Amino acid sequence: MLQNELHELLVGHRQSIIQWFSEKRKDLVLPFYTSVDIRDSSKKVVSVDANLYPAGFNNICPADMENIPSIIRQYIEAHYSQDLRKIALLTEEHTSNLYYWDNVYALSNSIQEAGYEVRVAIPKVFKGNANIKSASGRTITVYPSQKNQNHLLVGEDFEPELVISNNDFSQSYEDWGQGLETPINPAREMGWYQRKKSSHFKFYNQVASEFAGVLGVDPWTFQVRTEKVSELNLDDSSEVERLAESVGKLLETIAEDYRARQIDEAPVVFIKNNSGTYGLGVIPVSSPKDVIEWNSKTKKQMKVSKGKKTVNDLILQEGVRSDLRTDVGSAEPTIYMIGCELIGGFLRTHAEKGPQESLNSPGAVFKKLCVSDLKVKPEGSPMENVYGWVARLSSLAIGLEIQEMGVQFKGFKKTAPGC
Repeated sequence: MLQNELHELLVGHRQSIIQWFSEKRKDLVLPFYTSVDIRDSSKKVVSVDANLYPAGFNNICPADMENIPSIIRQYIEAHYSQDLRKIALLTEEHTSNLYYWDNVYALSNSIQEAGYEVRVAIPKVFKGNANIKSASGRTITVYPSQKNQNHLLVGEDFEPELVISNNDFSQSYEDWGQGLETPINPAREMGWYQRKKSSHFKFYNQVASEFAGVLGVDPWTFQVRTEKVSELNLDDSSEVERLAESVGKLLETIAEDYRARQIDEAPVVFIKNNSGTYGLGVIPVSSPKDVIEWNSKTKKQMKVSKGKKTVNDLILQEGVRSDLRTDVGSAEPTIYMIGCELIGGFLRTHAEKGPQESLNSPGAVFKKLCVSDLKVKPEGSPMENVYGWVARLSSLAIGLEIQEMGVQFKGFKKTAPGC
């Protein structure tokens, strides 16, 4: 299996890749946390999405959760004042997804166990505070937050020294955040209101090619073809034809890649919103005709994203089948990081979805994947090792995005590489 072959190469080239990674990240800002969705086709292993504001801490392996507080403290002490004590965890405003609040509970609890005073807040003013019940019955107290002379005030009397955001800023919250001096990590300016997946995968494919060179393997093994289609109006038939034409060209390019590698498989393209999360607006197609024949419901699904924002900027991404399976069905790993440290993950699996469909959809369940096994027995953890390094490639790409966008992380101190 490819996974085992790559694992052997990673173990054999360990010092070289650690040196390469350290050199690549030394001038970059890596955000507080990242989650990376990965697809493993047994022919290639690639990142297909990277989120700077990850939800899903409630699905992380319990053994990994035990290690997270110390890694949180290590990151904060390395990049902020060691006297820092008060942290606000900024969350989404929505309350309908009760599992999201299990994620908030797990994350806030880990920050508290790291030794910090934590308050959960939303970027909104309201009277008093709110108690929210999670899916598992946990109670989370949520406070309003607002600017007070360019510093954040949470509730009536809590002034955090650092805001850790679990709000993905699909909205800019400009009135709330502009001119705010309280450090926010990840920065508001890296939110989905302006971040683009096309930029991420431009950088991801660059670092994946370099990484493959260190290992001496075909760069295709870690790369995922991704193209942008901008200023698209799906209500205009000629614009739908333009999208279909772009799909056809990418399908043919993928087919050429397959022929060059003697792969007998029909290519698939995933059409995705260029900004956004939660698996919204992700549709697989296998021919230009699939796009031409979209009905009004499918077009509506692609046109509207979180917060009912209109979408006219899409990416076309090589569809990488998932040959990874659990007892439920097709599966894909998601790996979580704090800074450059792997902290946990899980296998997302879906009984009703096939290996060439999006698994990040309602009905998905989560299976255990413990990256802490890497520290116990590195040579016996091929899955965690391979997926962990692919996640690190995405973290480098995020650092390069931040650099290209010129986003400043207030109060953040760069330190010598530690990974």
